[in-house]
Amino acid sequence: MHKSTKLVSSSAALFGLLTAGAMAQDKVTFATNWLAQAEHGGYYQAIADGTYAEYGLDVTIMQGGPQSPGRPLLVSGGVQFYMGGATGAINAVKEGIPTITLAAIFQKDPQILMSHPGKFATFPELAGASKYILSADGFSGYFSWIKTEWPDFVDEKYEPYQFNPASFLANDMAIQQGYLTSEPLSIEREAGFAPDVWLLADQGYHPYSTTIEAMKPWVDANPDVAKRFVEASIIGWTNYLYGDNTAANALIKTDNPEMTDDQIAYGIEKMKEYGIVVSGDAETKGIGCMTDAGWNDFYTSMVEVGVFEAGIDVSQAYSTEYVCQGLGVDLMK
Repeated sequence: MHKSTKLVSSSAALFGLLTAGAMAQDKVTFATNWLAQAEHGGYYQAIADGTYAEYGLDVTIMQGGPQSPGRPLLVSGGVQFYMGGATGAINAVKEGIPTITLAAIFQKDPQILMSHPGKFATFPELAGASKYILSADGFSGYFSWIKTEWPDFVDEKYEPYQFNPASFLANDMAIQQGYLTSEPLSIEREAGFAPDVWLLADQGYHPYSTTIEAMKPWVDANPDVAKRFVEASIIGWTNYLYGDNTAANALIKTDNPEMTDDQIAYGIEKMKEYGIVVSGDAETKGIGCMTDAGWNDFYTSMVEVGVFEAGIDVSQAYSTEYVCQGLGVDLMK
């Protein structure tokens, strides 16, 4: 057994690994939301170091990507777990789709805005940018929140993001959306400078992200499998960030041959630097922790800006049964 896995597993009073070896291997598939990368590293770690196997699980990771069918496959029963997010989970409640979020691996959503170096000193000053290069989802989602918090941001400066940085690079007074662990490195490679990075989560935008989502009827019928998958994934993430992740990174590059070592290293560095996985409740209660207050605060803030309608029973979107129990905290310290 991998040394760091032993360290985490020894603290897992909620689950007796001594009995896990005798379990039949339950086959489950986890569909991610994009191609294999460091942001999925904990799941690959749990495969690579045998944690899933120790928990009696035979796990297949199904990569996402453009036009990924992950969520439809979850709803249809084609996969057992899906890498979701708070917005999708709340929309599912609104639409009467019985999905349920079991853990929130990312305490902070990695969504960022980028600006050219030294052009803006504070986040509110970004309103003075010449244009805001955002995806359609970003414009209708988090930008609605931004405009409510800082009314100097205006719709007229919106420019649709074409998923390449040409427009941003050509205008040093523009700002562009991005993902903390990828776009800044791409800009640095292409343009030779590191952009200033503004993490929306550090400005008050707090959706849970990179969640473990399942169908509630399936969880009701297979609670032990769900519990084991969540706990083994938490251990995987703890070992990925704080142990030897060499074998997990090799699996990531096998699934996604275009992934590079420096991109993986950059992703891990930024997840740690900004507390994407370990911050807030996760620091003392373990990776994956989520609370009623966290869900309600995000939902309420989105109702206020018109992203969600009032009256959605957000408690139907998630369960805290399998998280916040301190699993792996001893190793993180």
